Amino acid sequence: MDLKKYIRGIPDYPKPGILFYDISTLIANPKVWKYTIDSLSEEIGKNKPTMLAGIEARGFLLASALALNLNLGFTMIRKKGKLPGHCISYDYELEYGMDSLEIQEDAIKPGQKVVILDDLLATGGTMLAASKLLRQVEADVISLACIIELDFLNARKKLNIPCYSLISYDK
Repeated sequence: MDLKKYIRGIPDYPKPGILFYDISTLIANPKVWKYTIDSLSEEIGKNKPTMLAGIEARGFLLASALALNLNLGFTMIRKKGKLPGHCISYDYELEYGMDSLEIQEDAIKPGQKVVILDDLLATGGTMLAASKLLRQVEADVISLACIIELDFLNARKKLNIPCYSLISYDK
């Protein structure tokens, strides 16, 4: 199935010069969404993870559906101040400033094999920060996965973790 047919490109969002790849149109089609989840489940299942971690916000959609499909737990990686209880934070640099990700302190057990999920891999900054955050709580980050990868931004070079994507764009 050509998933690119179900991805909507929105020019100049969130700022001029950016082409936003919107998965809302993919998720709205149950047949295509099921195909997406089944395809990612097949690949992710090969690594035998014990937990999935989704990055806010579209990564939640992906990780929760995959967790259900693979009979695994799912935890959320969120922006600072969004999770209740004690949280562990990781601050990281963006192209335009700083940001912070958090996970609940008891969400991951030391040594758990975790796959991190998001809808899109662009520069890799958020995925890298999420992996460093999970390593702070002694998770074994075994791979990363996404629906879309922007190959031309060369994120894999900075990640140094196996990564799987269903769709890639070269420009």
